[in-house]
Amino acid sequence: IEAHPTPNINSLKFHPNQAVLPTGTMDFPTARSSLASPLATALFGIDGVSSVFFGADFVTVTKARDELPWAELKPGIFEAITDFFESGAPVLTDGSALPSASSIHEDDSEIVQIIKELLDSRIRPSVQDDGGDIKFISFDEEAGVVVVQLQGSCSTCASSKVTLKSGVENMLKHYVPEVHEVVAEDLEEDINDPVQRKQQAFLEEMTGKAPKVEKEESREDRATRALEDAGL
Repeated sequence: IEAHPTPNINSLKFHPNQAVLPTGTMDFPTARSSLASPLATALFGIDGVSSVFFGADFVTVTKARDELPWAELKPGIFEAITDFFESGAPVLTDGSALPSASSIHEDDSEIVQIIKELLDSRIRPSVQDDGGDIKFISFDEEAGVVVVQLQGSCSTCASSKVTLKSGVENMLKHYVPEVHEVVAEDLEEDINDPVQRKQQAFLEEMTGKAPKVEKEESREDRATRALEDAGL
């Protein structure tokens, strides 16, 4: 098994030197979602693992925080992957559908088909090389807004948000005039999550939007406000 870095310091790609999925990719952002795969379940059993992602021939593992060293996690990850493939068990549990090789459906509109084809051929291969994927969610024809979901290493990588705007959005707008904007699907945010705070700070720095910093109230100010509230 070989481990390779990704643009996300909290994600590593593990190559078991054999096929992981015959088609497509699969994202396991939570331990509950990992129940569809014995391998993903085993990886979530390692303390510090926050998400798992499967590609054609690799497994991306994302750790929960910067402070947790990979040196402590990698031995358990290597063992879990090795034991799984030596067991000969299927990657997915019975009844779990394999992902489709193509995201295009017959009932998609012509514009949506073009958008998906551009994502599949121009964007997703390079994103998968970085240990993640980008999934089409929807297109609002009136507003011209494409919604996508970032998966794997991209889901917690601050720079991927900038790439979404400077790369994906610009390309789609160039080839599909009906597209005016590309946004990532809104996920439930935890303001106390250091990864999400770092993402927001990085995005604000790259886009030139300074974060709003609330001035800490001094002891004197608090005393003054207390008197005013008391009508004194």
